[in-house]
Amino acid sequence: MTMFEKILSGHELGYFIRLLLCLFASFVVGFERTSRGKAAGVSTHFFVIAGSMTFAFASFLADPSSPARIAAQIVTGVGFLGAGIILKREEGKIVNLTTAASIWFAAALGTTIGFGWYVVSLLATLFAVFVPRLPHMPGKHYPQE
Repeated sequence: MTMFEKILSGHELGYFIRLLLCLFASFVVGFERTSRGKAAGVSTHFFVIAGSMTFAFASFLADPSSPARIAAQIVTGVGFLGAGIILKREEGKIVNLTTAASIWFAAALGTTIGFGWYVVSLLATLFAVFVPRLPHMPGKHYPQE
């Protein structure tokens, strides 16, 4: 047995492909956020998407009969991260709700990639880019956040 056979598990290519998908999704979603001057951009979204993908991927490999346990923990953990982003200003205005929601949604997106649900993750990526633009479409008068 060679040194490489000892350190490789056989799952590296699948992980690398998922990591590339995370990079694509985080760039698309993070660029949309950055283009509108929001706090969480490409790097933040990459770490959240890739981190949740890694947890989902590893949990599926460790216990294929029960990967939902880790997914539930991702939801909880990222919820706390999002809660730390939300601020209440002195004038009483609450800010960063959409940024916190995008972080939470990014974790869900990463989880779908980790489980190998590529079409779902592509649809989620498109959703994450399109929906924040709705209130800013010409002729539409949605209440601002």
